[in-house]
Amino acid sequence: MKILLKLSLMMLPAMAVSSLSAQTPDNIMLTESADPNKGKPLDDIVERVLTFEKQTLAYEDLREADIMWQRRIWRLIDVREKMNLPFSYPERPFISLLMEAAENLELTTYADETFETPLSKDDMDSKINKKETVTTIDPETGEAIVKEVVQEMNPEDIKQFRVKEIWFFEEEGSTFQKRILGIAPIRDAYSDNGDYMGQEALFWVYYPEARKILSREKAFNMFNNDSTPMTWEDLFEMRFFASYIYKESNVYDRKIDDYLSGLDLLMEAGKIKDKIFSYEHDLWSY
Repeated sequence: MKILLKLSLMMLPAMAVSSLSAQTPDNIMLTESADPNKGKPLDDIVERVLTFEKQTLAYEDLREADIMWQRRIWRLIDVREKMNLPFSYPERPFISLLMEAAENLELTTYADETFETPLSKDDMDSKINKKETVTTIDPETGEAIVKEVVQEMNPEDIKQFRVKEIWFFEEEGSTFQKRILGIAPIRDAYSDNGDYMGQEALFWVYYPEARKILSREKAFNMFNNDSTPMTWEDLFEMRFFASYIYKESNVYDRKIDDYLSGLDLLMEAGKIKDKIFSYEHDLWSY
């Protein structure tokens, strides 16, 4: 009786394997792990997980009564400047990150800087991809054939980004702070005849909503240390970018380039920056 019991126990694993094999289609190979990346070469010396496990810190709750002073500022980031080269990093340009997040419905894009009009997927496609009418000649019949060609946007066409932010003094904590509200990629606009029409914002992204996504995406570390990962949220929060002010809140609601140009424009932007610095400095007595 004991011998029969032992034989039955020994046959159970074999019966389980044969039953599983019978239920598994021939075109599916059983593996020890369901992880598709297991066994693939690691393009590093360790597996980097700190970026994906990082938690985004929520902003401090503020009371309207504690905001003693604030000023709206608009900045322009030019990706061709040395400090801003991570924005155009070929492996992962910043504009590609935004467009992929919008395409996957992880991020809402807006038509203007007030964040009142969300853009649909069709609206985004019409803004990013240009439709052109091309006329060709059929070599056999000699007839003209009109075709509509979709020209996809090249990430290299995005040379600048606009940043909308607020600088404010919070009385309860006696701190001078700044918070980014929105980011917009800028592209040169041309007419159907090829004439330059100025610059246009493709879309606006509400930065507080985008922080979680930006905190999971790596930005190139410009400090010659690849072992320290930097995310796009780190880059914006720690102000690791070069920019100049092109507008401040004013009664005419106009940009600096509406009344100045060239070196005078940059000098006026510097004056606005110095004015904010002087206000913060004058809050304290030494």
